[in-house]
Amino acid sequence: MSFSTLVSDLTYRDSLRPSPPHTASTTGPTDTRSQISRARSYASTAATSVSIAGEVSSQLHGGYSHPLARAWQAERQLTKSMLIYPLFITDNPDESTLIPSLPGQRRMGTNKLVAFLTPLIAKGLKSVILFGVPLAPSAKDPLGTAADDPQGPVIAGIRLLRRAFPNLFIIADVCLCEYTSHGHCGILHDDGSLNNSLSVDRISDVAMAYAEAGAHCVAPSDMNDGRIRAIKLKLIEAGIAHRIVLMSYSAKFSGCLYGPFRDAAGSCPSFGDRRCYQLPPGGRGLARRAIQRDIGEGADIIMVKPATQYLDIISDAKEIGKDLPVAAYHVSGEYAMIHAAAKAGVFDLKAMAFEATEGILRAGASIVVSYFTPEFLDWLET
Repeated sequence: MSFSTLVSDLTYRDSLRPSPPHTASTTGPTDTRSQISRARSYASTAATSVSIAGEVSSQLHGGYSHPLARAWQAERQLTKSMLIYPLFITDNPDESTLIPSLPGQRRMGTNKLVAFLTPLIAKGLKSVILFGVPLAPSAKDPLGTAADDPQGPVIAGIRLLRRAFPNLFIIADVCLCEYTSHGHCGILHDDGSLNNSLSVDRISDVAMAYAEAGAHCVAPSDMNDGRIRAIKLKLIEAGIAHRIVLMSYSAKFSGCLYGPFRDAAGSCPSFGDRRCYQLPPGGRGLARRAIQRDIGEGADIIMVKPATQYLDIISDAKEIGKDLPVAAYHVSGEYAMIHAAAKAGVFDLKAMAFEATEGILRAGASIVVSYFTPEFLDWLET
């Protein structure tokens, strides 16, 4: 019913009512205004009864009707300081090679790092995580001896970046898989199973070497039981625990999303797989226990890896470690899938990169390791 029809209808109804005693029957300006007011009230009530099924609080659209208002609805908004960019550093100082399965990403030698990072830091890059990629045939052995080589790619990279970019936060991934001849994340028993005790001792020594070289943060990704405690105790004993962040890959799941990374790092196992030390995809309870354990052993940051398939684990990590930052690694397979689907026309690359990352933040993470970092540095400017 239109507003003018309502006024006419009310006027007609009033004409049928008997006039009160001592009241003139002539309709004046005051009566007309009264009818218009009544019509507006009637129209508002009628519209409300039609459009609202329940309380007024069910009407939400106004709260996100403007782009800024939509941004305010997010508990966490992506910022440049949340991003960590993975770098693959080789033992060939002059190398700069594209990784076919990881679009836009490169393996680089130390002579290429500064020129590559300078424009990214100018755009607001705050942090990188370093992965060593030894290419020399003699660089790998059963014990991962080259992992803490003072002339190796990670330690050389740490020292170079500390000199070149004093304000850049440098994280060193700590694992043996890139350096072992068998490609597993620790030292093995004769039967090929993981020797947890020897592996923890070796991993903690490598972490110490990276910390002493100048890394701001060490991040063990090997998933050996007890390695967080071992690293923390060695940091305390060396008198440097007060200045080194210990970020644990607490909930790192086995699966098929690491293929491009293993191409980049040359870390594919030569036999078997990592299912006996990385978590099974359905193991939510195991992940919660691992998170609780690592917090108790002294972790400063908890990481979940992969990210988008494990949003419930990110949420669990934030619940369990409510006083700790939670990081999530948006891994190589997740990144490559988005690129492949965007190339096929399934969706827009930028839109999907933001949607995936915002989901990670919504789940509870406040730090994201992302291969999209260079793009985000540009996208967050607009």
